[in-house]
Amino acid sequence: MNRPSDLTEPLLLDVRAVARLLSVSVRTIHRLNAAGELPAPIRLGGRVLWRHAELVAWLEAGCPSRQTWECRTKKGAI
Repeated sequence: MNRPSDLTEPLLLDVRAVARLLSVSVRTIHRLNAAGELPAPIRLGGRVLWRHAELVAWLEAGCPSRQTWECRTKKGAI
């Protein structure tokens, strides 16, 4: 299996990595997620993770609410 050697960003981010990416505290990430202000995370083996590429696209789109983001992404707007 060929993997690009320049792959430096992880595909999935935990809450601490998301907090670093957004320059906020872990507690703020938990609050934003509970309020539906972040893209929906995935759950994998009891862990809560976010897709790095989705968070970057979400940031570039102006950080819309989860509901707005899901409507946009279902229509293929990203």
